[in-house]
Amino acid sequence: MNKSLLTNLCAAVIFLAGFLFDQPIILSIGLFALSGALTNWLAIYMLFEKVPGLYGSGVIPSHFQEFRRGIHNLMMSQFFTDENIQRFLSRDSDSGETINLAPVIEKIDLSPAFDALVQTVEESSFGSMLSMVGGTKALEPLKPVFIEKMRSSLVNLTESDDFRATLAETIKSSIADHSIRDHIEEIIEQRLKELSPQLVKEIVQEMIRKHLGWLVVWGGVFGGLIGLLAAFM
Repeated sequence: MNKSLLTNLCAAVIFLAGFLFDQPIILSIGLFALSGALTNWLAIYMLFEKVPGLYGSGVIPSHFQEFRRGIHNLMMSQFFTDENIQRFLSRDSDSGETINLAPVIEKIDLSPAFDALVQTVEESSFGSMLSMVGGTKALEPLKPVFIEKMRSSLVNLTESDDFRATLAETIKSSIADHSIRDHIEEIIEQRLKELSPQLVKEIVQEMIRKHLGWLVVWGGVFGGLIGLLAAFM
């Protein structure tokens, strides 16, 4: 059972117990805990899904194009620099050796990609809600997981047979062509078209829901404490 569902169930049980046994203090604790847990759960849900009537929901799918452009710019500025392209071209074009980009990807700093994602969330309608649970610092524990997932996705992208075949053929046919970087950029754009909004949502959703589940837990805990205080006041 996931943390969010368990927290909401516990809060609901406490609320019902207070209501059925006419215990105002327990009722207040349960009510505030349930409201805190449900609010945080809804906030996480709204990151990925559009909710009718709630402006700003579905942040991740809505900013899919920005996410894809970020990957494109990252690959062109880090992987396919003029220096790297010259190194590729210096290989024997007839050797049949495939270009392995995995070692390059392993050395690339993917922190800017995570920072861009955090900035997207911060500048969305969830920014104020995020500030209530610690601001962008609350997302920092997700950074290593995000980088690992993104690195794995980029390796898979560059290791596909279609990508390698097209890249090798383009390099061979463009050795004397100064616009080879433009050809490579076109290949990347074509491949990134396969990166659908659903796939991006699943990549980010898998890690965020796992770790941000604690926001629901703490929302229920702090809500319950506020309810206890409210009952005594």
